Amino acid sequence: MKRLLIWLPLVAFAALAAVALYGLFRPDNSTIRSALVGKPLPDFNLPAMVDGKPGLTRADMTGGAPRLLNVFGSWCIPCIAEAPQLMQLKQQGVAIDAIAIRDTGPAVQRFLSDHGDPYARIGDDPQSRVQLSLGSSGVPETFVIDAQGRIAHQHIGPINASDVPVILKALEDAR
Repeated sequence: MKRLLIWLPLVAFAALAAVALYGLFRPDNSTIRSALVGKPLPDFNLPAMVDGKPGLTRADMTGGAPRLLNVFGSWCIPCIAEAPQLMQLKQQGVAIDAIAIRDTGPAVQRFLSDHGDPYARIGDDPQSRVQLSLGSSGVPETFVIDAQGRIAHQHIGPINASDVPVILKALEDAR
């Protein structure tokens, strides 16, 4: 029995090393999907964020064609990276509305001047309440909203050039 106890520290070390290696090399599963995909948008009414552009309500997102709802911030570096793709989607006729998170009007105005303005409406969400009610956990995030005001698709993170066809397909499927 004493001979077996000699090996106990080595077995414990091997078990700890196995757990550590598993944690280091397992696939990243930290993305949190919204539980609202397939469900109606929550009710909200956000004031305008910048002069000359209306705020955003749930009613603005219903009726007509499917549209994108982009959650962004002027302070968000990945939001700058996705700006060209949003402009490309706008040029293809996609209606895009936005919710600015924890931001200021002058900062958002500078962001739009520097990186393009693809948005029809921008709502001000200073406490992230609407963002959280959407099930959004970060910025940027983009939702495809169907004509009935249901969340048809969620894109977490910046929209890259390779994501544009996926977004267009989701918009087509949401008709």
